[in-house]
Amino acid sequence: MTRHVRRDGGPGVSVSSGDGPARLELPPGYVLRPCRGHEDHGAMAAVRLGCAERDRIDARSVVEGLPTAAEIAEASAELDDPSGNQALVEHGGGVVGYSTIRRWQERDGTWLYLHRGYLLPRHRGRGIGSALLDWAESRIRRLVRQHGTARTAVIGANAMASEQEATALLLDAGYRRVFSLVELELADLRQLPDGRPLPAGVRVGAVDPGSYRAAWGTVVDSYAGAAFTERWPFERFLATADPTCWRAAWDREDMVGVALCSVHRRDATVGEVEELSVRKESRRLGLGRALLLDGLRCLREHGAETARLYTGTANPHRSYDLYESVGFRRRNEHVRYRKPISV
Repeated sequence: MTRHVRRDGGPGVSVSSGDGPARLELPPGYVLRPCRGHEDHGAMAAVRLGCAERDRIDARSVVEGLPTAAEIAEASAELDDPSGNQALVEHGGGVVGYSTIRRWQERDGTWLYLHRGYLLPRHRGRGIGSALLDWAESRIRRLVRQHGTARTAVIGANAMASEQEATALLLDAGYRRVFSLVELELADLRQLPDGRPLPAGVRVGAVDPGSYRAAWGTVVDSYAGAAFTERWPFERFLATADPTCWRAAWDREDMVGVALCSVHRRDATVGEVEELSVRKESRRLGLGRALLLDGLRCLREHGAETARLYTGTANPHRSYDLYESVGFRRRNEHVRYRKPISV
């Protein structure tokens, strides 16, 4: 939602990728090793913090900010193989960079194997970023063979638009940009515009447990035909449900739109609009604006002072117009890159 540098071609030591004959070149004094679990999470968080100024990382981002060691531990626990799918680079006894691989299946059947890397600025320009990239691609090729997904698999990578070195490395390695997410911020939740009258027969209110499946279906249906969207089973929707500031719109008895809003777990002054979806037949009636404003008011009532959301740059529903009319302004751009897999 990668801080790599190009290989400099200088002398180095060979480091096995753990994937057959491929060898990764690192300069003398650098060691590539698997993640050791909790003992590494603090060092990984320190790497992220050490990259923040150079890469202009927004600490309050809801897409990719500056995670704590506990948050890195939580994300690591969700990996298929936390040790095998994370590699760290050490120098002088300390961790200076790392890379993580995760995968998921998209709605069209594509299996995306996504790697994300981070490297402290003072260690860039020495081939370390390229070695991490080589490790990730080698590891992904092995996973694809193990999983039998070669026909539908692609390699993905993320970099913020402000991460110039990461972007250059990915493009140089043959990746192409496929889409980006733009993150927007409403800086002051005290300054919300007034609402507008709803169409006859439409009401907006809280979402109770009996309406969870309808809310999930409303979101999933809104992505029908959209490219690069992950499968979202109802069970996973339930596992992360935080309905305090969820709002839905009903046209008589039918749910026609939802705004899934929540207060950020680490910073209670930040609210997030996780989803805003209106069914196709009910768009252009002002329901999106009504849902958004009601959700934002709820966030304000629960202590949030600002709000964030993100949306795709290729969004066909003119969502930017709605968000800007309420007061959101662009903050960050998170770019997704892809590359074919050759196994």
